[in-house]
Amino acid sequence: MIEAIGYGFVTGVLLCFTFGTVFFSLVQNSVDNGYRSGVKIAFGVLVCDMIFVFFAIFGTTLLPDIEGFEKAMAGVGVFFLLVLGLANLFKGQPKIAYPKTRFGNFLYYFTTGFLLNGLNPVNFISWVTIATYIRTNLEYDFQQVVVFFGFSLVGIFLTESMIAVFAHKLKKLFTPRTVTLFNKVTGVVFVLIAFQILYTNFLKG
Repeated sequence: MIEAIGYGFVTGVLLCFTFGTVFFSLVQNSVDNGYRSGVKIAFGVLVCDMIFVFFAIFGTTLLPDIEGFEKAMAGVGVFFLLVLGLANLFKGQPKIAYPKTRFGNFLYYFTTGFLLNGLNPVNFISWVTIATYIRTNLEYDFQQVVVFFGFSLVGIFLTESMIAVFAHKLKKLFTPRTVTLFNKVTGVVFVLIAFQILYTNFLKG
């Protein structure tokens, strides 16, 4: 059981450093709007991953059998990432009108994290692959699988929250020129991942 706890936590931490859209969004928002915005994004990611883990453990048979559902989700993901990426590329530091109410503010960042994580099909496939590996190769029973994934989720949330805090503390290093450059790099990353999803789901033969 201790092995499942350790492996699960380390897996969660490592998944945070794949330098995808969530990582760059965490850093960018924490620098621009404070570490609390990053933690709210991390919470959105956590809830999305909890849903992915549920289906990874109990099987995809619980998902609705809708023809073209996966491609539709991939299409929405491509559109979402392209909008975010192009906004960063051409507006430098986009001035977004954030909700003024506390709940509206939370909902904005929570939804950003949830969608960035959920609309990339690779994330769900990763959880299913991990579930298959620990069952077949590590021969974990159901209880060990649940513990493994539970601590993976803990590792993800804690690591992403720490990334948000450290990014905010290093804010002084981000001069206007550096922030503009980082935003453009973030935009490029978003666009590249969008094209990767597009190629994998629609163009690959």
